[in-house]
Amino acid sequence: MQNYCAAPNCTSVKSDSYSLFRFPLDAERCKTWVEKCQREDLMDKSPEHLFRFYRLCAKHFETSDDSNELITVIKDDTIPTIFEETNKLPNIQVKRSKELEEDMKPRERKKMKTSEDEVDDEEANTPPKEDTYKDYLRSLFEALVMLGEQNIPVTRPDSIKQDTVGLNNFEALLEYRMSCGDEAMTKYNATSSSLQLQQLIEVCERCIRRKVIEEVKENGFFSLITDELVKILDEWYLPVFLRYVDDSNFQRERFVGFLSVDGDADILAEKLLSEIINEWGLKMELCRAQAHSCSGAHLDKIKAFAAKISEKYPLVMLTIRPTQALNIALASGMALSGVQLVVCTLKKIQSFFNQSPLLRLELEHAVSVIYPDKEEKVKELKEICGTSWTRRHDAFEVTLELLEALLLCVDGVHDNEDLRWSDQITYSALEISKALADFEFIMALVVLKNTMILLRAFGKNIEGEANDVYFAAGSVKAVLHSLKEVADNLDVYHEFWTEEAVNLAAAMEIPVELPRSLLRKNPADLATLQPENYYKEHLSLPVVNHTLKEVSELFSDDHLKALRCLSLVPFVVELHKSGQPEEENMLVFKNDIPSPGSLTAELHCWSVKWNKKGKGEVLLSSLQETLQQADVKFFPNMLAVLRLLGVLPTLALDITCDTGYKRFKMYMQNTPDAEKSKSLALLNINNDVGYDLDSMVELFVKTYPVGDDA
Repeated sequence: MQNYCAAPNCTSVKSDSYSLFRFPLDAERCKTWVEKCQREDLMDKSPEHLFRFYRLCAKHFETSDDSNELITVIKDDTIPTIFEETNKLPNIQVKRSKELEEDMKPRERKKMKTSEDEVDDEEANTPPKEDTYKDYLRSLFEALVMLGEQNIPVTRPDSIKQDTVGLNNFEALLEYRMSCGDEAMTKYNATSSSLQLQQLIEVCERCIRRKVIEEVKENGFFSLITDELVKILDEWYLPVFLRYVDDSNFQRERFVGFLSVDGDADILAEKLLSEIINEWGLKMELCRAQAHSCSGAHLDKIKAFAAKISEKYPLVMLTIRPTQALNIALASGMALSGVQLVVCTLKKIQSFFNQSPLLRLELEHAVSVIYPDKEEKVKELKEICGTSWTRRHDAFEVTLELLEALLLCVDGVHDNEDLRWSDQITYSALEISKALADFEFIMALVVLKNTMILLRAFGKNIEGEANDVYFAAGSVKAVLHSLKEVADNLDVYHEFWTEEAVNLAAAMEIPVELPRSLLRKNPADLATLQPENYYKEHLSLPVVNHTLKEVSELFSDDHLKALRCLSLVPFVVELHKSGQPEEENMLVFKNDIPSPGSLTAELHCWSVKWNKKGKGEVLLSSLQETLQQADVKFFPNMLAVLRLLGVLPTLALDITCDTGYKRFKMYMQNTPDAEKSKSLALLNINNDVGYDLDSMVELFVKTYPVGDDA
């Protein structure tokens, strides 16, 4: 930053007690300032550069009265107008300096030079000025943010440990900025500074998170959502999202950061909750729902975390999230070796066939071989092969239909007789083949298919439109009744399931045997164990009981009442015009609506409004459309209930609002493992959050005072 006036031939400097004003950031006003200055050399510089490095003194601005006092403050729209014509002033400042120096006696001239040298030495030993240091920090954050937004690694992959520094791209960017005339960067010699990149990254992460959480707080209630654990730099982290409805009544979902999941389940649950409240600043009193997706070894930790939230905050409903089909979500949450074998194998199958369209053609050919005389069935299965069938609500049924063709296909790819496939593909084919040829996999797949088929229609409806979800909320009792009937008669059902699995294994020439893991754990007991009895106690019974328990917990009475509040959506009102929306369901939100006493009257007016449909009028069919209805503001209780429904993780987000989760998935899929950063991921995913570089600078200066690092 310059400490003198940028106007031609103006001799004002900061030490003259003249006020110096920054060039404006607004492009049009900045251009006007440059034109008024008659500085052609500044024409090609950006407003940001001029704002940071150039100033005009108070002498160039008109005062509001007739006084001769110079102004000390200017308004946002002020334009400098007082300048001397440069062509009439040929370097007056230089000429005046020479005349003064010639008139001085030699002794006085020597004294002046000595004084100037002393001043220069004093300035060289003076600590860095605060404003220049902040300009320097701002440039550093600007470079870091640019890299983070573009998902460009700031460090060398082989040098990254816990996001620490191994300067590479960051250093190159700083050197480029110095070469372009960034004076603050040059003064501090940024590439050789002791300033730690880790500190910059940490402050950047805190600022972005604070901005997101402030945005959520401003809009009231929210829900807490977690996703499958991810591994970053050899550590496991829990991704956390917040869903809320903004001040424009649009549903939003923001990624808010990662939580480390090391440690014992119960202690960890307390630690995670403490971190999001005390360190992140989240107000859990405003949380109204939670949803978690997890499988595998860390399942007990996430369940303990969810239980701790429910214990401390009873108003937080446990719900599901429609990022995967209900049957897949329930299976993923079962800590059973056979079930996890099926879930993991389906993921491998999906990844395997996504590698090349030629692999799908191989599977289609295998289908034709397995079903030579069933043209309609072959056609149906080939169409399914072109979809993401491992994620469908009937994934287990489809996998059973394709099982023989799948095994034939992957065996052929693994043999690789014509050398068409790479080593990676043939190795993946071998892994899948081993799983498919395991009787434990077949038995678990059969049990899952016959259990989850009871949930198929319900699962599809719960992910559908408002009317489908409203209908599904009323069908949970029937689903639970069917599951209870299977549990009460499991001996009979398990006998049929075992017969189905044994027949399929025989057709595929797979021996009926106990899980291989028992050979390591209890080899002495193998002689007395019968496969049918073992799989009943360790597979069928736990699968049915787990499904029954999970559906009961995930769809509690309060959750179902909340979902049935979708009767407020105009399309649902019209379908059920025989009566107005059920008031007893709305009472689940009685503590959160503005006027509970007027709820009955308001409901009646709402129902009358939408039952009087005009000719040719198309009623709003989704929650998001209803929230955008202009008249909704005249129904304060209805608006409050609709906004609370908007934060429920159970309801799928409108396609225009569902960006946070998609960006998260893109970051995790497209970023090499060695370049992933839990801190910079937050910046990359929330690149539209409207961060403030000056806030980052202020937080950095406050956290790391100048004396510590500069």
